[in-house]
Amino acid sequence: MNSRPVPLALAFGACCVGVALFSVMDAVMKGLSLAIGVYNALLWRALAGTVIGIVGMVVLSNPWPVREVLKIHMLRGSVVAVMALFFFYGIKILPLAEAIGLSFIAPLIALYLAALILKERIGRNAIAASVLGLIGVGVILSGRLRGDYDPQAVLGAGAVLFSAVLFAWNLILQKQQAGVASPVEVAFFQHLVMLIVFGAFSPLLAVVPTANHLPMILGAAALAFASLMFMSWGYARAEAQKLIPVEYSAFVWAAIMGWLFFAERLTITTLAGTVLIVTGCLIAARRDPQITAHVEGSAS
Repeated sequence: MNSRPVPLALAFGACCVGVALFSVMDAVMKGLSLAIGVYNALLWRALAGTVIGIVGMVVLSNPWPVREVLKIHMLRGSVVAVMALFFFYGIKILPLAEAIGLSFIAPLIALYLAALILKERIGRNAIAASVLGLIGVGVILSGRLRGDYDPQAVLGAGAVLFSAVLFAWNLILQKQQAGVASPVEVAFFQHLVMLIVFGAFSPLLAVVPTANHLPMILGAAALAFASLMFMSWGYARAEAQKLIPVEYSAFVWAAIMGWLFFAERLTITTLAGTVLIVTGCLIAARRDPQITAHVEGSAS
């Protein structure tokens, strides 16, 4: 897809809006997961998002993708479905800011996956960045492992870290997919494939939500869809290295959302660990800015 050049401020602003909407969506999904469970929250949000996507594809007269692009949509959507399951399980248990901070390790993992899958060389900066990121993860986890720690919280942290590994793979797929699909197409197929994956287990796990849950389901779907479109639009029209700083504003939004809606407290270990991880990501971004992106952006 060819993108018309626009002022950097416009692309940057679109990504700012996208990250903010993702963060609000995280809070809505956490509340929904606590109410009806992670699986059902994702299943019904995927259904609502697919319906929104169909409308968007029709209104914008988006053509059906060719077979090769469709394969990428299917693979990436499947990876995102599993990644989202683990990620939202993690944020159900952990404070939002802590989960987002841990998720920022994904771009550093992607450096090594790029070497494995794309045969890219790992430089000294990447190794130093990885070490810094791992120290940051250790600092965040140290706040969970002190004294009378909660095993559930440790399990939640593990789920977020596993989702980060899957997201790193997703970033590689995103690299291969760049420029071949419109924002509405990306958002539609991501929701459609997630619906297919989660729908396969619906006879065993699905629970019909009550009317009270419908506003949250529709709201989460609309926020996720809009966020994906804003981020896809912005990244298609500006260099990634110029947009990277806005990605890490997700941590600030997560801290605000957690405090407002769940009375979550931001700890020193979470803040310090996140600073180390983000610093590592920024060092790594000097080598390959394309792989540094917001983990929840694709988990949605």
